[in-house]
Amino acid sequence: MDNTQQLMRAIVDNVEKVIVGKREAAELMLIALLCEGHVLIEDVPGVGKTSLVQALARSVDSSFRRIQFTPDILPSDITGFSLYSQKTGEFVFKPGLVMSCFILADEINRTSPKTQASLLEVMEERQVTVDGVTHPVGPPFMVMATQNPAEYVGTYPLPEAQVDRFFMRISLGYPTADDEVAILKRFKEKDPLRGLRPVASGADIVALQEVVRKIFVAQSLYYYTVELTRRTREHPDVELGASPRGSLSLYRAAQARALFEGRDFVLPDDIKRMAPSILPHRLILRREATLRRVTADGIIRDILKEAETPESAARK
Repeated sequence: MDNTQQLMRAIVDNVEKVIVGKREAAELMLIALLCEGHVLIEDVPGVGKTSLVQALARSVDSSFRRIQFTPDILPSDITGFSLYSQKTGEFVFKPGLVMSCFILADEINRTSPKTQASLLEVMEERQVTVDGVTHPVGPPFMVMATQNPAEYVGTYPLPEAQVDRFFMRISLGYPTADDEVAILKRFKEKDPLRGLRPVASGADIVALQEVVRKIFVAQSLYYYTVELTRRTREHPDVELGASPRGSLSLYRAAQARALFEGRDFVLPDDIKRMAPSILPHRLILRREATLRRVTADGIIRDILKEAETPESAARK
């Protein structure tokens, strides 16, 4: 357990060589990776979304590709296509941009719904199917998508089915004054991202993913997790609540958080701590609730306060 915890912290420390004052965001990104999940980063331009993704990808010695989403990018650019070879007389598969371990889907909401949909299979099943032939990706495999929530011209909102496939959604926010000064000093001579070196291998990540699945979860916490997601479906301000995929994501995230804290069992606090990153983006609010400026984040906070917390969850 000590070596596992040291490796996880080494990855986060490595990311912090580039990103200032956002350790919690770096930890969440790593937790998503260890849960074999994907991350949607929503924030205004210039706060470090792309740098955070690149720092995490470079901290692991695996393949990385950045896809700059634009209105004219095609699904075949993402998944790949079959090309007829006159030399062999056969069709040859030409891999698309998604055939890599780490994918940065930059400004994902700037491409058409058809192209966005090309990511659905690979995000869920870790494979792409072209002309009836299946091609696996990874492991490890992770899609990290960015979008600007305040910009609407020339954008295509992500469909609910795709949003639900993102394991978590995070936001960086503006840095504090001290952190912003630290950024200026760190970037004074050169971009620290250029000299960043891996501290883990792809095999290390796969091994950690296996450890996460073995973290003990008490029976009471199974019911507690389901209780939280069910409350989102019954809330009067919610049109569509979190699906069972949301329950599974919250359960797995709590396991990874426990591992990060050096424990081999989950506590209720692990679930409470992960719920604000796992559940809100899965909720669709009623129109009247939106007009009253009710937010999904606020609903999750209220549910966490109202739901009864299990008394004991440690391994016996």
